[in-house]
Amino acid sequence: MTGATRRGRSAQGRAEVRRDLVAAAVTLFRERGYEDTTVDDIAAAAGVGRRTFFRYFRSKEDAVSPDHETALARAAEVFETAHATEPAAALALRAGETVFDIYTDDPHLSVERYRLTHDVPVLRDRESASIDHYRRLFTRYLRGRFADDPDGDLRAAVIGAAVVAAHNLALRAWLAAGAPEDGMEACRLRFRRVAEMLPGEPAHTNGLHAVTRRLEQAVVRLERTTPPAQ
Repeated sequence: MTGATRRGRSAQGRAEVRRDLVAAAVTLFRERGYEDTTVDDIAAAAGVGRRTFFRYFRSKEDAVSPDHETALARAAEVFETAHATEPAAALALRAGETVFDIYTDDPHLSVERYRLTHDVPVLRDRESASIDHYRRLFTRYLRGRFADDPDGDLRAAVIGAAVVAAHNLALRAWLAAGAPEDGMEACRLRFRRVAEMLPGEPAHTNGLHAVTRRLEQAVVRLERTTPPAQ
């Protein structure tokens, strides 16, 4: 255990310990079954102690769940650092794309996790709950973007739910196919297709209408004041 403790003192070492715990959990869940695998079993298989396990995960379910907290933080950062004029729908897609990273970092592990969530009801329910966290985060930030729109709450809810649903659909198709390396681009393209189905930008649309009206009014005034050509 001393070696594992030393290994966990550096950022790289902590990442290695975390990967070992996840790999051990996935393997044991597959071999023994979720119910018959304990935290002690996972820790022992990874070569660490029980206390070390709980430094990284709160429960055995956490050991096989993607790092959704990191993904949510990345998506939130995209919203918070975006330019005020960036179209909300495009921004939501850009934030959604960052979530792919937690699955592409280790495709094989992602596939194993995906299969486990299908086989183990507790993990399936946990994954469903995590999807709702994304939906609420996207909706909250989009609501701020549509603060001046009378239908802002509804528009934010529709875009947030649609983007998260499209992301989930595209990602699951890629995982179900075994997460092929050459399939991620198709996965991203499928996700981006949701842009065609999202409601437009009310502020942007109204702004264009206002500009058009002003131009038309200016043309009318010019026609009235300009003397006819001789």
